Amino acid sequence: MKNGVPGVSDYQGPAGGWGAVKAVTASVFSQKAIARDIIAMFKMNQVKGFDCPGCAWPDPGHRAPMELCENGVKAVSWETTSKKASPEFFSRHPVSTLWHYSDYELENIGRLTHPMKYDAASDTWQAVDWDIAFHEIGERLRSYDSAEQVEFYTSGRTSNEAAFLYQLFAREYGSNNFPDCSNMCHGPTSTGLTQAIGLGKGTVELDDFDHCDLVICIGHNPGTNHPRMLTTLREVAKRGAKIISINPLNERGLERFSFPQSPREIFGGQATELSSDYYQVKIGGDASLLKGIMKALIEMDEARILLDRQPCLDHAFIHQHTEGYSALYDDLRQCSWAELEQDSGLTRSQMEDLAHSYNKSRATIICYGLGITQHKNGTGNVQQLVNLLLLKGNMGKPGAGICPLRGHSNVQGDRSVGINEAASEEFLQRLEAHFAISVPRKHGRSSVESIRAIERGEAKALICMGGNLAVAMPQPQRTFAAMKNLDLQVHVATKLNRSHLLLAKHNYLLPALGRTERDIQATGIQSVTVEDSMSMVHASCGALKPASRWLKSEPAIVAGIARATLPLSPINWEALIGDYALIRDAIAAVIPAFRDYNARIAEPGGFRMDTPASRREWRTPNGKANFIVSHQQAVERENQPADALVLATLRSHDQYNTTIYGMNDRYRGITGRRDVVFLSAEEAAARGLSQGDVVNVQALDDNGQPCAERVMHGLTVVIYNMAAGSVGAYLPEANVLLSLDAVDTQSLTPAYKSVPVTLKKA
Repeated sequence: MKNGVPGVSDYQGPAGGWGAVKAVTASVFSQKAIARDIIAMFKMNQVKGFDCPGCAWPDPGHRAPMELCENGVKAVSWETTSKKASPEFFSRHPVSTLWHYSDYELENIGRLTHPMKYDAASDTWQAVDWDIAFHEIGERLRSYDSAEQVEFYTSGRTSNEAAFLYQLFAREYGSNNFPDCSNMCHGPTSTGLTQAIGLGKGTVELDDFDHCDLVICIGHNPGTNHPRMLTTLREVAKRGAKIISINPLNERGLERFSFPQSPREIFGGQATELSSDYYQVKIGGDASLLKGIMKALIEMDEARILLDRQPCLDHAFIHQHTEGYSALYDDLRQCSWAELEQDSGLTRSQMEDLAHSYNKSRATIICYGLGITQHKNGTGNVQQLVNLLLLKGNMGKPGAGICPLRGHSNVQGDRSVGINEAASEEFLQRLEAHFAISVPRKHGRSSVESIRAIERGEAKALICMGGNLAVAMPQPQRTFAAMKNLDLQVHVATKLNRSHLLLAKHNYLLPALGRTERDIQATGIQSVTVEDSMSMVHASCGALKPASRWLKSEPAIVAGIARATLPLSPINWEALIGDYALIRDAIAAVIPAFRDYNARIAEPGGFRMDTPASRREWRTPNGKANFIVSHQQAVERENQPADALVLATLRSHDQYNTTIYGMNDRYRGITGRRDVVFLSAEEAAARGLSQGDVVNVQALDDNGQPCAERVMHGLTVVIYNMAAGSVGAYLPEANVLLSLDAVDTQSLTPAYKSVPVTLKKA
């Protein structure tokens, strides 16, 4: 308790350390499957083991006996749990009762054990035979006027094999509607990087962190969202390279870290200082900050040239490899320092200091997360990062490049194998030729477009390959209501979540094998493959006995629905499911980047997807890397009242996306609660607020007017070390403040991190 506020304290320890050890132990014991957890921990992220179902941070070449992190263990222990959401449980708990469970309580019920169908008369989920479920789903899908009335959602935990079959089925059926979790996070990465460097992925690999002089971490929180990155940052810091962090909130995972698997650090109370400099940018002020750094760098470069000294910019690289520098130069020269300071919340001196640090580095990596992408100008933010790197040639050389930090373990792989609402003509032609089918050419819908289509009544059915789509999307006031108007919902899942309770006319809940479990098909135990955030593709093979004998693998579920829906399909679904190597052969035939797929994943560690920009080959229309000017510098504030703040939704430390593992947020000092709002001491004082005050948070529209339906009541103020003009609250609870119409204009990724709000005492 701090200042008499229950559940609020100052956390003084490092990231990791004993806190991580205690949290792991508590998670394992809470799920009552200790033996299974121990086996899983020695198999997780190992060459012949399974890939962690958590984040997409890559595996090192030399692996520890236990290659894991705190949140990875939480993800695995919740999957290996002995708790069961059985038919007997559902018979005793009507959906109307389950609706009042918290998100934490729903997933803590345990693993789904049987295929289920909703019965409206009793208001319960009831067990159904697999064949009956497939037959009935197929009948419903064949009943629609158009395949475009069906949405095919994919979670980033879906394997390459399942995702490829899923898009194959959907396209043979006639739909290119592929709402995907990547639409909600790194859509600006795919869009922005493709335009700038001809590759919608990062350019660095893990070895580059051994050769860089500087790592800039901007808009992400590794301690909670990708904890294994802390080990890499620790190694960077220990060898004397510099780490600079840019983030609205001070996050312990960017400050210091105690490696939980090091006895010396654990028992000696040691920790590694990570960031040498920490800059608190205003929420939404990233583009202005980056422009300020570039403006200072160019001014330094011109001064050096006049003095006949070594230039700051890599002019040879700019001349040979890029286009658009003149336009960028003109834009930066026209930017006023006063506006850049106002928008970013940093002084000119601070931006110049950043430019000096960047200039001193011979090789720089920029790592970024959703704090960059989830804005109305998310694509522009990403492109400003590229601009900064290109100015000094920090692309396509050892120790340098761009590093987007993906969330789900295979969100990048799903896109690589065809989960794309706007697939290329080349891909579609190869798909048709290999499988002797016809597929549609009209671009389909991404996540926001799908929800809007459901709301308008244009979409009749939704099939979800994992995930918690309704809860993850903005503005549940609209999203939840839309979901209830569907004719058909099918959810493939391992555990219950709130999206499963938003009932359509016909509803099915199909239980899938988890990543940790043995997948046995006609030819024996199967491996699946995933792609990490640095484009490494590797095999994953579960080791544990399945939680229930009625579970099916995701590929088998897709094939079951496909056979029932398309009885005249020329595709031999049975053969593909019997041997996943045949799926990989098909992927290789359709997507040249996966050539010799089966042979290459047989190698320890797998293989890296081709990343042309890493060798300075630019697959853009002009064959160059492009400087791209951003004309939107910050969150629009001109129409907002003087007391408006900009809110970003945040994850707690006991959370992975919409999955809540517990009610604590250790590194921010929050225990046993989630009903808080983070605010700087400066902003609190300006509003007459103190720690512990209870407030209502009111969202504002683009004209600065209060949105009556977008409000959160009764949040407790927590004074936190963070940027002025900024405020933070937990998702998914704070999604009620978001607007389904506030999106990045190019990628349609929702603006989860830039919501104009006001605070009023309750």
